Amino acid sequence: MIYFDKVTKTYLDNLKALDEVTLSIEPKELVTIVGHSGAGKSTLIKMLLAEDQPTSGNVYFESVDVHSLRRSLLTQYRRRIGIIFQDFRLLPYKTAYENVAFAMEAAGRTDEEIASDVPYALDLVDLREKIWNFPNELSGGEKQRVAIARAIVNQPDVLVADEPTGNLDPINTYDVVQILKKIHDLGTTVILTTHNKGVVDSIGRRVVTMEKGKVIKDEKHSKQAI
Repeated sequence: MIYFDKVTKTYLDNLKALDEVTLSIEPKELVTIVGHSGAGKSTLIKMLLAEDQPTSGNVYFESVDVHSLRRSLLTQYRRRIGIIFQDFRLLPYKTAYENVAFAMEAAGRTDEEIASDVPYALDLVDLREKIWNFPNELSGGEKQRVAIARAIVNQPDVLVADEPTGNLDPINTYDVVQILKKIHDLGTTVILTTHNKGVVDSIGRRVVTMEKGKVIKDEKHSKQAI
């Protein structure tokens, strides 16, 4: 489904954020990408989203080079990928419902679809009772769950979670990880970046380790799944 073919990204100071990365991710797979800050995890995600161009190499999604897509096709492609950020990025003056609905409105969905799908997405992340709360009325874990609902409401093929637990305490981290596993079990490809070993162990799936822009290890399962 996703294939990074010898992808290198070099910046003006000759720093290689990615160094000939070759990596494949199969449909409906759950992959955790780990590494310290600066290892190349976020740059890899930018390559997948075509937010930045590789210096060399190619990124393929279903055999299509994503960096060769015209703007209109690139927009369609990005709608097939839901993304969750560490800092939530919720609209502060919109309720949980409205934040999730906004993603559907941007995708051109009908009012009937929005009224049906938004409550379902919030149910999936166990937030039905907070549907009309504003972000400042939610805990950090609840904000992240709204962000997850927003990312999945348009039923993307791939969910990218970029350090989604970085600002959360252990209890909320556990809750978010369980939700990501549930979404994966429903058939979505999930790519998670983290530097939290506890998160890696709790998922117990394939782990790709990056260091200084290179993939240095690719294991089918983390060693301490719980």
